[in-house]
Amino acid sequence: MGFTAKYTCRALLLAASLVASPVVFAHAHLKHQYPAADANVTAAPQALTLNFSEGIEPKFSGVKITGSQQQTVKTGVVKRNDNDKTQLIVPIEQALKPDQYTVEWHVVSVDGHKTQGSYRFSVK
Repeated sequence: MGFTAKYTCRALLLAASLVASPVVFAHAHLKHQYPAADANVTAAPQALTLNFSEGIEPKFSGVKITGSQQQTVKTGVVKRNDNDKTQLIVPIEQALKPDQYTVEWHVVSVDGHKTQGSYRFSVK
């Protein structure tokens, strides 16, 4: 039985999909955060905690917090939890007043892939 062009093309497509599949899943996705997305908290947090699906590189990652009037909230140096490479900690250096806040984040996973996203929470 000889190889036909149709068979060869299918084999190449299958091989390409098997090679590319791990790349699709190799991005750090935000799994959960504190304060939680859409949460209404009564006590202003002193730090944000973001947990991702895989390890992240804090030197290439960052977070921006803004209030409803687009005022930027001062934050400290973003750190990775020493015991959990998937957890990013963002110290908040000024007291959050009652308002709705938007958190915009970008991270680079340990394998070099970049992801970004945003969510909101409110302080009562």
